[in-house]
This record gives sequence, C-alpha cells and structure tokens, in this order.
Amino acid sequence: MNGRRIDILDMSGLLDFEPRRVRAFVRALDANLPARLRAPSGDLSVAFFDDSGIAGIHADFMNNPDPTDVITFEGEPEDGFAGEICACAETALKRAGDFGNTPSRELCLYVAHGYLHLAGVDDISPEDATKMRAAEAEAMAVLDAKFRKPVFNFKRR
Repeated sequence: MNGRRIDILDMSGLLDFEPRRVRAFVRALDANLPARLRAPSGDLSVAFFDDSGIAGIHADFMNNPDPTDVITFEGEPEDGFAGEICACAETALKRAGDFGNTPSRELCLYVAHGYLHLAGVDDISPEDATKMRAAEAEAMAVLDAKFRKPVFNFKRR
C-alpha cells in the first residue's frame, strides 16, 4: 500500500502544514497497524474543513446540519479508490483541550478515526465504540512512535 496515492486538500483556511507529513502519517498507519485495522488498498483522499464546510457535508449526506469531527466516505477498492476522509480542523482546534490533546494531535485522531472507518471499524453501538477507542489508541501509538514534531500547525486568527 506504500504505492497508494494520497491526495490532501485544505479547505479550512486554518492550517499551516506540509502535505507530505499527512501522507507519512497515513503510510505509517498502513505499515504499522495490524491487518484487521488497515484501510483497503487504493488511493485515498484526506480533506480538511472548517465548521461550516463540514456542516454542509454533514447536512448533505447525513441530514444533520451540525458540524462534526470527521466524516468518511468509503471508496471502491476494486476500482483503485479506498475512500475519502473529511476532517474538521476547526472542531479539532475547539475540542482538543477537552480531551487533553494539542490541536495537531486531535486532528490526527480525526484522520486516524476516518482511516479506521475505511478499515471497517464502526462506532455506532456502545460495543463498537469501545472497539473504536481501542483501535484509535493503536493508531495514535503509531503517531507517537513515528512523529516527534506536530503534523499540523494552526494559523493564528
């Protein structure tokens, strides 16, 4: 899966980052997570939004007009597309402190969460949510082991 193309798009206007570091994080997940937690093969898109952008997607596809942390769209792996992860930079900035994270770490968690959804991990039921939290911990351990500097910087407003 190292050959997968990973497209990065920042629609948030809030981030100052190097797309190669996001690609490196996704590739680290590909290489270091157990097979059961790996996204399917194929190209992947990771897009970052502000609250209004993610709220529009949430309304259009899930009939909920509120901002959310991450929305994942499964792709067609047989056609070479694993899926798309839409993560909200503004929500990460607002909520990071609530969970004892830096904004960069919170946004990485959203990317990991979306990646895990592509791998088939769900979080609808309480049992599934418990499994998702454990899978997120594995993904964030990859982040901690592989990255010494934050993946993201946030622009000052």
